[in-house]
Amino acid sequence: MTTHAALTDQGVLAHDPWASREIAHQQRADAFTAGWRARKISGEQHPIDDFLFTYYSYKPSILRRWHPGVGVELADAAHMPRAEWKWYVPGEAPGSLRVDAAAYLRAKGAGVTAIRRILERTAARPGQFSCFGLHEWAMVYRQGEHRHEVPLRLGQKGTDAVVDTHSIQCSHFDAYRFFTPQAAPLNRMRPTRESAPELEQPGCLHAGMDVYKWTIKLGPLVPGEVLLDAFELARDIRWLDMAASPYDVSEWGAEPIAIETSEGKAEYVRRQRDFAERSNELRRRVINALDAAERAGR
Repeated sequence: MTTHAALTDQGVLAHDPWASREIAHQQRADAFTAGWRARKISGEQHPIDDFLFTYYSYKPSILRRWHPGVGVELADAAHMPRAEWKWYVPGEAPGSLRVDAAAYLRAKGAGVTAIRRILERTAARPGQFSCFGLHEWAMVYRQGEHRHEVPLRLGQKGTDAVVDTHSIQCSHFDAYRFFTPQAAPLNRMRPTRESAPELEQPGCLHAGMDVYKWTIKLGPLVPGEVLLDAFELARDIRWLDMAASPYDVSEWGAEPIAIETSEGKAEYVRRQRDFAERSNELRRRVINALDAAERAGR
């Protein structure tokens, strides 16, 4: 956890400590995006890591931008480029800058409320751990063309057989909407965009990855360290998602998790439970940041 020992009682963070946090943040973000940036130049593709930059479509430069969060004034920042960033205004201390939570909430209050709602409701529900990642299998069920140009580990017939002999119970709309026409009726639920706050639960891998999406949408309200922790969680979840998928991704360093076996199911659930805990802890940190924004916006 990041220390805030340099923060005064007036909420002012001295220049050297916040500049050090900003540099550390940028270095960490650069490490996360280095592979993606190199592949953009070479034209190569990575079926696991590229997902976070194509499906969510947020530029790596956004990850580099560090924010202190609400309630912190950055000393000696008024003469720096940050002064031109949207949602920053002069603080009470001379030469300082702070995030203007009140203006942000006036402009984006409905979206913030919607994000809080889905985070709170997801975290409040018990996790479900019996899906075994079959959403990825349902996306290729009885189809000759697939989303990823990667061979199927069991071939098409073997993949279809796994779907036919398991119960599909996906609660996440953004996974369900990619089910093949033959697979969609097999799902025990019919999630929609509107029903997401009522169905999302912390055991869902895609709901865990989406904490990154919600965090990045909240922009300067959330400290940069939380954003990068959410990105790291999404990256780690994506590796499990593809390792347990029907695709053979061993070429990219992902050891397959054979969820069609009892051993594979047990390993999947073990990791799924860990991700559920990590995602809920991040949801709490984002909600705490929203609480601070609401207090400052009054």
